[in-house]
Amino acid sequence: MVTASLTNFRITPRKMRLVAQLIKGKKVTDATNILSVTTKHSSEPLMKLLNSALANAKNLGIEIDGLYVKECRVDAGLVMKRHMPGARGSAFPIKKRTSHVHLVLAAKGEKAIEAPKAQTQAPQESASKPAPKKRVAKKSVKTA
Repeated sequence: MVTASLTNFRITPRKMRLVAQLIKGKKVTDATNILSVTTKHSSEPLMKLLNSALANAKNLGIEIDGLYVKECRVDAGLVMKRHMPGARGSAFPIKKRTSHVHLVLAAKGEKAIEAPKAQTQAPQESASKPAPKKRVAKKSVKTA
C-alpha cells in the first residue's frame, strides 16, 4: 500500500468529497483521466496528490500499472473564524473551512495487513469453584 496526504487545504471538505467519491475504487489511469476532465476546483489538488502517491510508489519500487485507488478519505481540518460587519454595529461570523485528504493506493491482489486481534477469553470459574447446588422447591401440604 502506498499513501499520500494533504493537510489543511483551503477547500471545504463537502466540496472536496464530491470529487474524491469519483475516483474511489478506480484504476490509477482511470482516476487521472477523471480528474483531468472534472471542472470542479478541487480536482487540481487531488490530481497533484494522486501524482505524489504515484511518485511514492515509484520510489518504493512498486509497479504503477496494477495500482488502484483503495481509499480517498476527506476529513475536516482547521476552521478559521472571521467576522463580517453587520447592521447596527453587529458582526456576522464567517467560517473558512479546510480539508485533510488521505489517499491510499494498493495493488488489486494485495490484501491489507491488519494487526492481530487479541483473543479475549472469559476466566474459567468452573475449574476453581465447585458447581452450585440446585435448589429443590418444597411442596406445601395443606391440612384441612
